[in-house]
Amino acid sequence: MLRLDITKDAADFWGALDSKQYRQIGRKLLALLNDPEPRDSSRLRGADDLLRTDIGEYRIVYRADDATVYVLGIGKRNDSEA
Repeated sequence: MLRLDITKDAADFWGALDSKQYRQIGRKLLALLNDPEPRDSSRLRGADDLLRTDIGEYRIVYRADDATVYVLGIGKRNDSEA
């Protein structure tokens, strides 16, 4: 299983969420450790090494290598700006 490395900003955002959303994102992060490129993930345009996945109304931006999943950001999903 891979290791999780999460930025301080992403951890702070995640920690400030209500318990339901906190658990949803936590489950998704654990799932990324088992499969860093699930079917619902996609590559960000212009940044081939970055991926994004959505969970409910939130989006997780991350990258993964052979040993670690690096979570760069967690935020509200805004499809019109993405």
